[in-house]
Amino acid sequence: MKLAAIDIGSNAIRLQISTVLNHQTPAVFKKLEYVRFPLRLGHDVFGTNLISDKSKQTFKKLMKAYKLLLELYEVDDYMFCATSAMRESENGSELAQEVFEELGVTIEIIDGNREAELINRAIASYLANDTYLHIDVGGGSTELNLYAHGKKIKTRSFKIGSVRVLEHHDSPIMWEDMEHWVRENVKKLYGKVTAVGTGGNISKIFELGKMKVGKTMSLKKVKEIRGMIETFTMDERIYKLQMNPDRADVIIPASNIYIQVMEWAHASNILVPEVGLKDGMLLHLNERSLKQGKINF
Repeated sequence: MKLAAIDIGSNAIRLQISTVLNHQTPAVFKKLEYVRFPLRLGHDVFGTNLISDKSKQTFKKLMKAYKLLLELYEVDDYMFCATSAMRESENGSELAQEVFEELGVTIEIIDGNREAELINRAIASYLANDTYLHIDVGGGSTELNLYAHGKKIKTRSFKIGSVRVLEHHDSPIMWEDMEHWVRENVKKLYGKVTAVGTGGNISKIFELGKMKVGKTMSLKKVKEIRGMIETFTMDERIYKLQMNPDRADVIIPASNIYIQVMEWAHASNILVPEVGLKDGMLLHLNERSLKQGKINF
C-alpha cells in the first residue's frame, strides 16, 4: 500500500509518498518520494492576515503538481493538512475551497491540538516511561506537549514560530504566556525532564552537531551550534553549511525558541527523533486503512 502526506506549513510545503512495509504497530514505511517547496505562506499571513494573489496562484500550481505525483505513484490514500498560516489567514478556507473545486483535493486546515496529536503519533515510539517536554517549532507556531510516566498530560499551541519571529510578528505577551505555561506545568515532582525536538531547524542543528541517531544533544551544545551559525553570512549558511535559503534565515529564530523553552523547563538535553507532522499523518492513514479493513494479510 502506498500512502502520501502533504504538510502545508508556514515556511514550506512538503510532500512525502511512502509504501507500507509493515502495517501492524510499529508500522514500517519506505520513502518513495519527498518534495519540499519553499512557499512561505507565513510571510503574507503574519503581516496582512491574507494569502496574496501571487502566493495563491503558486499554491494552486503546487497542489496540481502534487496531485499529479499522487496519480503517477498510484497512491492508495493521502492527506493534505494545513497549519498555522492557512488557519490564521482570512482567505485560507476560501483558497482550500477553490483547490477542492478545481482539483478535487480536500485540504484539512487543522488547529494546534490536532497538529500536536498527529506529531505525537510519530514520536511516541521514541519515548520511554520518563518525563519529556516535546517542542515542535514551525514557521508560525510552537506546539508544546508534556509527557510524564509514559502519558501525555498537557498540551498547548503558541503563536510563536520561526517565520513569525524573523519578521517581528511575535509579541512579548506571547512569550510571557509560553514561559508561564512551561514554568507552571513542568514541575519538579515529575523528575528530570528531557526535551524532544521536532522540526526542520532542530534537525539541522542536530546534523551540524554530528550527533548519532538516538543520542541526546546537550543544551550547551545547542547553544554552541547556534553561536557557530550566527558567525556565518546567509550565503555561507547556504553554500558552506548546505542549508536551503528558507532555512538559512529562520534557523536562528527557531533555535532561540528551543533554547528558551529548554531553559524555562530546566531541560539540559534534547532528543531529536527526525520525525514530524508528515510522519504522524502517514501513521494516521495506515491506522485508518486497518480500521476500514482495506488491508489484506
